[in-house]
Amino acid sequence: MNASEASVHRRSALRAGAGAALTGALAAGCTDGHGAADTSTKTSAETPADAPGQATGKSDAGARPPVPRPAPTPTRFPGQPVQIEHGPRSRPRVALTFHGQGDPAIARAVLAEAERAHVRITVLAVGSWLDEHPDMARRILDGGHDLGNHTQSHVDISAMGEAAAYSEITGCAQRLRRLTGSIGTWFRPSRSRHATPLVQRLARRAGYPHVLSYDVDSLDFTSPGAAAVTRKIAGEIRNGSVVSLHFGYADTVAALPVLLTEIDRRQLRAVTTTELLT
Repeated sequence: MNASEASVHRRSALRAGAGAALTGALAAGCTDGHGAADTSTKTSAETPADAPGQATGKSDAGARPPVPRPAPTPTRFPGQPVQIEHGPRSRPRVALTFHGQGDPAIARAVLAEAERAHVRITVLAVGSWLDEHPDMARRILDGGHDLGNHTQSHVDISAMGEAAAYSEITGCAQRLRRLTGSIGTWFRPSRSRHATPLVQRLARRAGYPHVLSYDVDSLDFTSPGAAAVTRKIAGEIRNGSVVSLHFGYADTVAALPVLLTEIDRRQLRAVTTTELLT
């Protein structure tokens, strides 16, 4: 399929598939908060960070369960700083990154919208959210998306001492490893656009060569309406941009079809952050 055919196919898929997913997502309540930690966490037994991944899914009696696709691990990108805000400006690619928290129905609607447009995204999951919705980790990976670490409880990591901050990073890493066999491909600090030097050092100690920031903030967590979300991103996005978005907000789901069409119109390609830098 050439670039022109792919563009037409993508627009047609968006128009055909948007209605049903948006209806379900917009009917769901929005439970995620950018400035507040998730206080409804269920306690989960800890496992060592080096515990092997476990296969999931049911199988017929006497048969071995299917082995899931190996989860990608963190990658060091030579020439990139420890804290990455954007990718190369020379290539027409952008990365849509989502803070993973909130109503899983809305999260699934976001994933479905992206996949209809043949787009792959990056999800930075909160550990307490994975405790409540462990199936989401594999759902994200099975869709071909990047999955990373957004701390265990989504508190202000920049204001924490060294031991507590490291626990926030490794707590989420342990859950990711238990669910997928990997600590995830990226780490992003919670409640902060940029990681402090201490948090950068702790992330490297935990196994993440880079900290993922962003250069475009959608402000979708303020629930400004789908049109405002689209305008904010469209007004700032350019080659190499990393966009910050969130699961848990109906405005985000509603904005995606128009946003992805606009990205396509500008002849940009939405890819995972790993692909952005590769």
